[in-house]
Amino acid sequence: MRSLLGVLNIFGSLLAWFALFFLLPIATALFYGELAPLRGFVAGAVIAAAGGLLLQLATRRYRYDLKPRDAYLLVTLSWLTIAAVATTPLMIDLPGLSFTKAYFEAMSGLSTTGATVLNGLDRLPHSVNLWRHSLSWLGGMGIIVLAVAVLPLLGVGGMQLYRAGAPGAVKDAKLAPRITETAKTLWFVYAGLTAACALALWAAGMSVFDAICHALSTLALGGFSTHDASIGYFNSPMIEFVLMIFMLIAAMNFATHFIALRKGDFSVYRRDPEARWMLLLVLGSCILIAVFIQLKGVYGNTLQSLRYASFNVISLATDSGFVNTDYGRWPVFAPMWMLFLSCLCANTGSTGGGIRMFRSLILIKQSLREMFTLVHPQAVAPLKISGQVVPNGVVYSVLAFIFLYFITIAVLTFALLISGLDSMSSFSAIIACINNVGPGLHEVGPASNYSGLTDFQSWTCIAAMFLGRIEIITFAVLFTPTFWRK
Repeated sequence: MRSLLGVLNIFGSLLAWFALFFLLPIATALFYGELAPLRGFVAGAVIAAAGGLLLQLATRRYRYDLKPRDAYLLVTLSWLTIAAVATTPLMIDLPGLSFTKAYFEAMSGLSTTGATVLNGLDRLPHSVNLWRHSLSWLGGMGIIVLAVAVLPLLGVGGMQLYRAGAPGAVKDAKLAPRITETAKTLWFVYAGLTAACALALWAAGMSVFDAICHALSTLALGGFSTHDASIGYFNSPMIEFVLMIFMLIAAMNFATHFIALRKGDFSVYRRDPEARWMLLLVLGSCILIAVFIQLKGVYGNTLQSLRYASFNVISLATDSGFVNTDYGRWPVFAPMWMLFLSCLCANTGSTGGGIRMFRSLILIKQSLREMFTLVHPQAVAPLKISGQVVPNGVVYSVLAFIFLYFITIAVLTFALLISGLDSMSSFSAIIACINNVGPGLHEVGPASNYSGLTDFQSWTCIAAMFLGRIEIITFAVLFTPTFWRK
């Protein structure tokens, strides 16, 4: 009980800090003269601030440094509850939107999935549109990592929290002597790249508001757009080129970006096995899909095929989810291959989802090692990636994660099937949600959205988005007897 109260105390601090995030859409509403949406954002800020402060006061005697298992509970509690608080302006400012649909939209933003249940995005108030994109940007690097930078101000340690909530390899990439400085450094790189993306999109022809929103979504690999037609609305090869570059950047390890910028040594990308294999696989797939749809006669000329194939392959492979055409009309091999890429390509330490390239490389090398030891049973064959030996403990952990990943996909797909959704829509929706991609196929394809799902189907997809963002094991460990044993 004491441990739980300590977790609630720190969660109260996080919730109170989250209240400050509402100031951005409030300022936007005032700038554009949108007085009606103000009440929703003010209400959300009050709920977050009041709830957080009350929790802090009620549990102030139980403040203490986190143990590793407490951090897993805090990560889960934070994602689920902050998504609920984030629904407040959506429910107040968008009449007729149920809590289920509002929670779906908020979780989609915070998990950087980019799936939406809203129609008429072009007509939404600027403040509401910015709120959706801001949630995506906040979730991109992880609200927990942001909190690590402020937790020392509250008198609590951050190391265990950081290890539970930081994405991928960043957990072990100590870029600064203190964990707080590490978190701040990563956010500095993240914010700097976001600003660069916004400027590039503005120079390419977007309005200032669209450029800011799409930059927030691009670096988070969130896929939210201010238009129902997504990037197809702009019909601009230059805008698409800028987005492709920044989507690839966002899919790489942010620790690698920091090292490259600090040392001015961009050869680190060549030495990074994840970045190398991701670029090789993604760019090779762009050519493959372009040739395939050209041979199938989808487009009239080669340049069109290369343009649409490249943008959509990069978008789905990096788990972004932007679209510039309805690829659901392409021969089924192409969209299915792109969804397959979404499982593998994002690097650890990036804002993407799925299995991630590092785990994919370990799985391939472990399979090769097993075959080698069958032929040479007495041989010692350490598993190496980029010349570094990977401990067997890490290999077993990766195998456990991949097992849970596929079991989760199977269970949630069957849940959608039993609800009456067709097989292609069910499978693609779960793949798209657990990889935090966004659009799937058929009823949830790029030409439509998730608004047609029932409440049960929506909650199933919410579960997939949530589990994909916190990487399954962080949540699954809460249900083991060892976790609750003293």
